[in-house]
Amino acid sequence: MATEAVVSFAVERFGDMLIQEAIFLKGVRGKVDRLQKDLGAMKCFLEEAEKKQEEDLRVRKWVSEICDAVYDVEDIIDMFILKAESLRTDYFLKRVFKKLINRHKVGKKIEDIQLTLRDISNRREALGIKNIGEGTSRSGQMLQDLRRSSPRAEERVIVGLTREADKLVKQLTVGDQRRRVISLVGMGGIGKTTLAKKVYNHEKIVNHFPDCRAWIYVSQDCRPREVCMQIINQVSAPTKEQAEMIEKYGENELGDFLHDHLKEKRYLIVLDDVWSCADWDFLAKVSSNDPDCPGNVFPDGSNGSRLLLTTRYKDVALHADARTIPHEMRLLSKQQSWDLFCWKAFLDADTESYPPDLKELGEEMVDKCNGLPLAIVVLGGLLSRSMSHTEWKQVHDNIQAYLAKEGQMGVMAMLNLSYIDLPHYLKPCFLHLSLFPEDYVISSRKLLLLWTAEGFVPEQDDRRMKDMAEVYLNELINRNLIQVVRMSVNARVMECRVHDLVRELAIEKAKEQNFIGTNIADPLSPSTSLSLFSPKSRRRSIYSDFERYASIEHLTPYLRSLLFFNLGKNCRASQLDFIAKCFKVLRVLDLEGLEIECLPSIIGELIHLRYLGLRHTRLKILPPSIGNLRSLQTLEINNLRQVPNVIRKMKNMRYLYMEGQEEGVPLQIDTLQNLQILSGITFDQWIKNDSSNLTCLGKLKLEGRCEVEGVEFSNSIAKLLSLKSLYFKASNESNIPPLVINSCLHLSKLDIKGRMQKLPETVEFSPNLTQLTLEASRLGCDPMPVLEKLRKLLTLRLRAKSYLGKEMHVSANGFPQLKVLQLFELLELNKLNIEKGAMPWLMQLQFFCRTKFSGLDELLNLVEVKITLPWLRPLLWSKMARICLWDRTCRSGGIHLCRQKGQTSASSRQAVEELAALLEHRKYCPVNDASDKTVSFAGLVIGSNSSELPKQDIFSYSFPLSVCAENSWYAKSAL
Repeated sequence: MATEAVVSFAVERFGDMLIQEAIFLKGVRGKVDRLQKDLGAMKCFLEEAEKKQEEDLRVRKWVSEICDAVYDVEDIIDMFILKAESLRTDYFLKRVFKKLINRHKVGKKIEDIQLTLRDISNRREALGIKNIGEGTSRSGQMLQDLRRSSPRAEERVIVGLTREADKLVKQLTVGDQRRRVISLVGMGGIGKTTLAKKVYNHEKIVNHFPDCRAWIYVSQDCRPREVCMQIINQVSAPTKEQAEMIEKYGENELGDFLHDHLKEKRYLIVLDDVWSCADWDFLAKVSSNDPDCPGNVFPDGSNGSRLLLTTRYKDVALHADARTIPHEMRLLSKQQSWDLFCWKAFLDADTESYPPDLKELGEEMVDKCNGLPLAIVVLGGLLSRSMSHTEWKQVHDNIQAYLAKEGQMGVMAMLNLSYIDLPHYLKPCFLHLSLFPEDYVISSRKLLLLWTAEGFVPEQDDRRMKDMAEVYLNELINRNLIQVVRMSVNARVMECRVHDLVRELAIEKAKEQNFIGTNIADPLSPSTSLSLFSPKSRRRSIYSDFERYASIEHLTPYLRSLLFFNLGKNCRASQLDFIAKCFKVLRVLDLEGLEIECLPSIIGELIHLRYLGLRHTRLKILPPSIGNLRSLQTLEINNLRQVPNVIRKMKNMRYLYMEGQEEGVPLQIDTLQNLQILSGITFDQWIKNDSSNLTCLGKLKLEGRCEVEGVEFSNSIAKLLSLKSLYFKASNESNIPPLVINSCLHLSKLDIKGRMQKLPETVEFSPNLTQLTLEASRLGCDPMPVLEKLRKLLTLRLRAKSYLGKEMHVSANGFPQLKVLQLFELLELNKLNIEKGAMPWLMQLQFFCRTKFSGLDELLNLVEVKITLPWLRPLLWSKMARICLWDRTCRSGGIHLCRQKGQTSASSRQAVEELAALLEHRKYCPVNDASDKTVSFAGLVIGSNSSELPKQDIFSYSFPLSVCAENSWYAKSAL
């Protein structure tokens, strides 16, 4: 459970309420203050209690009672504030009388809860819960013992890891002679230990480290002394006297002894299942012999010694060796999953001889495992006991339950370790993932906004809540509990998803705590029992059957979050009335994708609402009553004809997204002093507001017809002292006025879409600009002489019609820090000249294949190239004999080239030279082998279908004759 997070949030929220709701809480302020202190005192027990409750039913009950009490007091105060707000419309005497009654009632309820909390606290010792944090629980220790790995227990059949094993063997045996730490990173059950065993026992590894290898299982209960003793026993053969002496050593002396023994040897040590950076620091601590040498227990003799780590966390891998890129484990493909399942389920039988009636059931069950090897192995082992169609069907119909209960080495038991290890502040964020449908691709922007609205993220002085939420998201990704689907060019997560089995774990844990309702996944049937809907449930998501859900009796009056997914129903406003009537203390309401044409005015009664999501609905206008939503922090809506001019009342608004408005509609927003993101306001609306009041605004997107005067417009932007990101999207018939934004010292990201009257001079840009995107600018002059002088620019994207010229030139020393250059759909651009010394740090290049280059062979840090040209993919995908230092991937729209890892400075130069030879349309013959003659083509016939060639252009490339022969390519006309 995430009870400590619940209590922490309650303590902070009560403190906020004492300040913000002082008027409403008058008369009960003292009681709320004392309650806040009581809960604060309880926090000190909860972190360890939460770990203990996994194994001890008494502790679980005790923690659950605390959580229920916190929920109760939260409900009481929220309802009290709601009633106090409703009294504002009553006449004076009636209002005074009702206030007195309400204060008396809420005061009595708070006193009752304080008595309950004291009783819970007193029963802690009576229940025998005295030493909550001591030691490891019995069943937890049993699980660790069962998981204890040994290199001798190697799997006989390993599917999908042969290629990875070969790569790791190469990393461990060749290359850099410094002592390196190579890490295998991935979620629980993905096969890290299996791969490590295969590598450890590989013939080349045994021969390369003949005398000094050790395999150690570390686990969550890391004991440095025990680890050192195991390593010593495996890498040395102490006599009886030495063993007795070693047994008496302390940890530091053991470290010194191990260091001295390893100092002159080439060693390989596997540390399996390392859980934290602190554990690594303990294991590789500085020896007293040489305190200036980091990681001195494992000495660096510059002789090719290696450590191999397995861990669930990427930050542990990077902490152990920041110069070595971790090996991130991948889920199995569909075919690999089926092959592994067949080996386990049919006991080594010919994979084509399985009973045909079981194939369909088996394939569907394997799909549910989503490529997770442990789940497939457990499933195959379970089904291998019987070939009965009936028994297979039983497992098929309830597969998650079977995977969960299949012994203490079951899938859920393995994944649960990652949940237990989460710090308290990440647990509610993880549980929140249970609200999303299976296989749902989650927008990270939306996820972060939901977390902040839920109150999972505390606001800190130096970091805004959304920024802190992004830190939480990245931490869950690094812990392999969230999978990245799409990243931006500057490596920020744009979309993510959750593995099905991890989602099942989140649902199980969330239900235990009433974090979510029980009707999370399935359509509601007429026979659905109303008792399933726990009155304590705090969150619910609806995936189907909106009409049924809207019509039932709702017994969850204290619901805080309600999310709808993929419904697409055409709803009348009256069908949404139940939301405001039944869930009066709702904080999060997401109606995205629900086809509603108008919103009921009763929505304005949800005064606790913090998040209102209305994207991709049919709404064209909002009711004026939304101005009553004084707690609203986030409003998301698009394609709205107009936003009512009541937004100015929402003083707590932080994130306002309203793309697609009509022109000429007034909108006052300069009263929103907490506003941090404003997206979708028109140029005309913006210029009529006093931007100097928006002191917190960090991101601004303006769109529509741009008919504003340049100086006035630039001045309005210059007043935004916190601005970091600026986006202009002008309509086709208007121009972006001349800009002078050099006073925006925090501005780091500028995105301009629309015709520009002129490109600003270098001195007119923000001096701290790191990202610049231009699109449809229709510049006639080469922009590079201006842009190359932006000293801090890291990313430059010149998109379609941003430049209409034929050539670009980057001079020496231009773009001193640029890392990413995108020249996307510049159809007129024929040539890019790069002088020596330009773009020394460029790492990623994307362009349309028509462009020719000169000077690429000096870009020694270039590691990634994306070439946009779908029809040429078969050509570049082939075995281009001299493009041997780049990995190639065919993707929709072109070719993706990535330079292979672990290259020396010499091979780096060779890599860019062979790439330059391809992209500069000339031959490349490396010095060490020029025997294979090359021939150039001014056109290619791929296979025998000449219709695949473009009609208007001729391209010339150079390829070895041997490659042409191998791939049956024929010259249309040789040069």
